[in-house]
Amino acid sequence: MPEWKDTVNLPRTDFPMKANLPTSEPQTLARWAAMDLYGKIEARRKGEKKFVLHDGPPYANGNIHMGTALNKVLKDFVVKSRSMAGYDSPYEPGYDCHGLPIELQVDRELGPKKRDMSVAEFCRACRAYAQRFIGAMTAQFQRLGILGNWADPYLTMDFRYQAAIARALGKFVEQGLVYKGKKPVHWCIHCRTALAEAEVEYEDHTSPSIYVEFRLARDSVGELAARIPQLKGRDVSVLIWTTTPWTIPSNMAVAFHPEFDYAAYDVEGRAVIIAEALAPAVSQVVGRAFDRPLARIKGDQLEGLRFEHPLYDRASLAVLGDYVTLDAGTGVVHTAPGHGADDFNTGVKYGLEIYAPIGPAGHFLDSVELVGGLRVFDANPKIEQALKERGRLWHREPFAHQYPHCWRCHNPVIFLATSQWFIALDKAVRLKADTTGGATLRRAALEAIDRQVEWIPAWGHDRMHNMVANRPDWCISRQRAWGVPIPAVDCTACGEAILTPALIEQTASVFEKYGADAWYERPTSDFIPPGLSCPKCGGTTFEREMNILDVWFDSGSSHEAVLSVRPELTWPADVYLEGSDQHRGWFQSSLLVGLGTRGRPPFHQVVTHGFIVTEDGRKMSKSLGNSIEPEEVIKESGADTLRLWVSMGDYTQEIRLSKEILARAVEAYRKIRNTLRYLIANLYDFNPAVDVIDRRQLEEVDRLMLAKYADLARRIARAYIEYDYATVFQAVNTFTTVDLSAFYNDISKDRLYTLAPRSHERRSAQTAMYLMADGLTRLMAPILPFTADELWRFLPGAREESVHIGVFPADAELAPMIDRDLVDRWTRLMEVREDVIAQIEPLRKKKEIGSSLQARVVLSGTKADLAFLERHARVLPMLFIVSEVELRPTPNGVVAPNAVRPRVAIERAKGVKCLRCWRYVPAVSKDPAWEGLCERCQEALAETVNG
Repeated sequence: MPEWKDTVNLPRTDFPMKANLPTSEPQTLARWAAMDLYGKIEARRKGEKKFVLHDGPPYANGNIHMGTALNKVLKDFVVKSRSMAGYDSPYEPGYDCHGLPIELQVDRELGPKKRDMSVAEFCRACRAYAQRFIGAMTAQFQRLGILGNWADPYLTMDFRYQAAIARALGKFVEQGLVYKGKKPVHWCIHCRTALAEAEVEYEDHTSPSIYVEFRLARDSVGELAARIPQLKGRDVSVLIWTTTPWTIPSNMAVAFHPEFDYAAYDVEGRAVIIAEALAPAVSQVVGRAFDRPLARIKGDQLEGLRFEHPLYDRASLAVLGDYVTLDAGTGVVHTAPGHGADDFNTGVKYGLEIYAPIGPAGHFLDSVELVGGLRVFDANPKIEQALKERGRLWHREPFAHQYPHCWRCHNPVIFLATSQWFIALDKAVRLKADTTGGATLRRAALEAIDRQVEWIPAWGHDRMHNMVANRPDWCISRQRAWGVPIPAVDCTACGEAILTPALIEQTASVFEKYGADAWYERPTSDFIPPGLSCPKCGGTTFEREMNILDVWFDSGSSHEAVLSVRPELTWPADVYLEGSDQHRGWFQSSLLVGLGTRGRPPFHQVVTHGFIVTEDGRKMSKSLGNSIEPEEVIKESGADTLRLWVSMGDYTQEIRLSKEILARAVEAYRKIRNTLRYLIANLYDFNPAVDVIDRRQLEEVDRLMLAKYADLARRIARAYIEYDYATVFQAVNTFTTVDLSAFYNDISKDRLYTLAPRSHERRSAQTAMYLMADGLTRLMAPILPFTADELWRFLPGAREESVHIGVFPADAELAPMIDRDLVDRWTRLMEVREDVIAQIEPLRKKKEIGSSLQARVVLSGTKADLAFLERHARVLPMLFIVSEVELRPTPNGVVAPNAVRPRVAIERAKGVKCLRCWRYVPAVSKDPAWEGLCERCQEALAETVNG
């Protein structure tokens, strides 16, 4: 007897079942490089509509981490999906090479050697350090499957880029928006530089909370008595609360809210003034009774009075401020104009000295009594002791709160009034080509945020709007070396600071030729334009300032240096995509620079992603020992697994990561891969050029699957456009595991394996499988680029060299496949199938039957049921994977368990088992040539033999 199993059309393919991605992905990368895949994609899309994602440049200061990988993979989803949607979607990666992060690393590497280096030599060391990591990070990004112009990334340290930064600043200067002034800024005493709002992070900190008494000065006793007669002849004082004792030496005033109700209380013989609403709380904290008000006072009645400084022989003026609150403290605010924004503004209003006797490293000047030479935080105990000795310290306790820290060294920062360069946000100006109608830079920014930009997710709008609405003027100067110098000079005769458009343009031309480090090496005369003179004294000799620009201005100018320069790009970009911290960083600086240079935002859309946390929602970091590095994930499971994890969740929220979550991604990947492998394995003898069957001639179940596939493809294409990658994953995952693996692939085996290779039924199934395998490979390519490219090479038929050169299935191809009536009809059939399976499974468990082909299904129902089932009678055995299905009218009085569906009964199949297809049939052949075969198998083999 022949071995009939050898005549079955079993699946066959060289596409590996085991992915082995850590080994196969580098081979794919080598193939892409050899064929110049990115160049071929660009050539294929040339002339198509542009879609530009502008890359926010990561710092070139170390190996990538999981957050960097997440960001780049999301960007790659955007670029690849737009390219495969038919757009010309170039990707020009960039690197941020300037600033403190790199300076600190180079400082550590150089150690004592730095003392013997010039500023220019130090900058060259920083340049070399950045260049080293550009190479490393580029290789790591490419290992993730990120396609782009890696041969020529944009670098903020390129000479042309540095010149573009200077010229962007020049546009602000032209419009009178840049000024130099002494104002309090966040100052890091460890890094010795001013910090922008975006460079400050709030972290847990414990400060000394103190209550300090300021006594009424003698020269104000009569004035107070005239205003508040009830206090005549009393010793009067006010009580303030602060968590920064080190600022007491700089105190110049005490502030009251003009409309608050204050009261003077008799406390141990003194009339002590605090906000009446806070008296009970203050009494409890300081342990002294504030029971009986001697007088009630409105805040504005106290303006102009003078109080004694609690440490020094000088007065503190009583001033008014709307920023005083009743949230905590005493309702009276200690005011040091050199150490706070509100304090500074109040100081300017009242003509107070902007006193900040502190050096760049945070030490009090030697001339400061009591604390000269001490570091500010180290001075707290000494100040508290001095207050206590003078009887002015009423209470002291530790106070835990959120306090500003430097984003790089993570040490507490201070507010310090220093001479800095600023961009004015509230100065009336008509911006260049302004399309917002804003009368100030802030107003223009708010108008752009509201009307010209789409924020994804929508809450990004409110976050950005609130940050811009409440931020101070932009402090753009930094007291560092590695960056783009502010091309300002000081008059040697009078010290006047000078910054003009002509000076900036002259400097930019030098930067373009020699780089920004030339500022430290070339003669000053190289930077001075003809005819420059001091506007104050007319002097014509100058010396350079040694401040650099805020690195956020550097990266925020990238649209000027890149989008408007590289011909393959467009200004503005279609989309920026970064983490949620960039609302106060790159998104904001880019917006302000765009408005300052061109009067409009440099992007149409802004997409924001969250940060990575552990499975239980905790922060993930190396220092906590709970981080997972991309390198270890790739080494163990491959880059496609990491990319699939990125697509699985809602990236707009916190993204959870753990070994268990990655294991789920591995399992999901395995199922998707193996399902598609099964489709390809059944196409080994299928030539699309000759074997495809016209859609209208396909078997109904195949048209059903194509209808579902077409609907899926449309949903996926729409999800890509909406940056909804979780929907892409869920749609692919559900379709491959439920619609294909658990249903279609299963019920199609009989046709594929046992019918004649060229039979209509088998070719029909192969046509559907081919179209779905081809389409799904394209649709999942942005998320699984390595696997899709590998699948692509095993698909039959002529096709592009790589799936990434191809495009998504066209809607014109998908639309005819959609058939709602067909899907509805088969939904009814699937419900019956579920009932049949539910009846068969218990019999299999009891071993009353083995394979479902040993079952005979009897369906009974109403006339309408039977009419519907009769219409599909030919496919029911295939649908249920049984040998026979009988349809009977429902006996009188018998009601199906589910009244809306036919009644199901399972009997053992009658007849004999075909040795080839395993169905039970009335009879099999006894002819030695066909022994044990049913008629259908004989016909199938006869066709094979006869060709």
